[in-house]
Amino acid sequence: MAEQSSSGGGGSFNSFYETWFQQLHQLVRQLRLCPNPPTTHDHRAAVSNLVQTIMSHYSDYYQVKSAAAERDVLQMFTAPWATSLERSLHWIAGWRPTTLFHLVYTESSILFESHIVDILKGLKTGDLGDLSPTQFRRVSELQCDTVREENAITDELSEWQDGASDLVGCSTEGVERKVRKLVGILRKADDLRLKTVRRVVELLTPQQAVEFLIAAAELQFGVRGWGQDQDGVRRCC
Repeated sequence: MAEQSSSGGGGSFNSFYETWFQQLHQLVRQLRLCPNPPTTHDHRAAVSNLVQTIMSHYSDYYQVKSAAAERDVLQMFTAPWATSLERSLHWIAGWRPTTLFHLVYTESSILFESHIVDILKGLKTGDLGDLSPTQFRRVSELQCDTVREENAITDELSEWQDGASDLVGCSTEGVERKVRKLVGILRKADDLRLKTVRRVVELLTPQQAVEFLIAAAELQFGVRGWGQDQDGVRRCC
């Protein structure tokens, strides 16, 4: 897992990310093999354990990223391990937390429409298309909280950027203090990213959590794949 690659500089983080990303692919393949829906106690326990393994995998990523940022925070923003498309979508050196809510609503809508006949008959599917009113309310409340936190961190970064003129004629120590503030901003952004995933998963049933985590990973895989294709075309030209 991630702890094995937690030392070294930016180059080692590149290697870590490639390994971590491959492991994510393997975990998602395991998620796809989960009983859907889980019908026995053993099935439910296995699904819950796998969901926790995925969450630990994301937590490992942010632990290693935090350590790498301590050594070279600017490289976290240039993100040489990411494609041009991925970087264009970044919010403070990573994905925007509120993206997850759009994903939940989109997946729920798609599944709801695919099961509309069964739902009209009063049948329960138990998937993301079958979110309860309470779940929708809690997702909406969490989205509002996340938007507020996102905006606060964005404002903090804007203030940091507005102070760029302070670097003119600044001592080495002064530049280092300025960069240290950026490390703190990035840590807050990454903490919000991980917290948002955890809290969304907590709102869902194990079956729904599996579907959500698969959808989130597939979005990540898709964007990276499209980005690699586009970068390859530009290199050829």
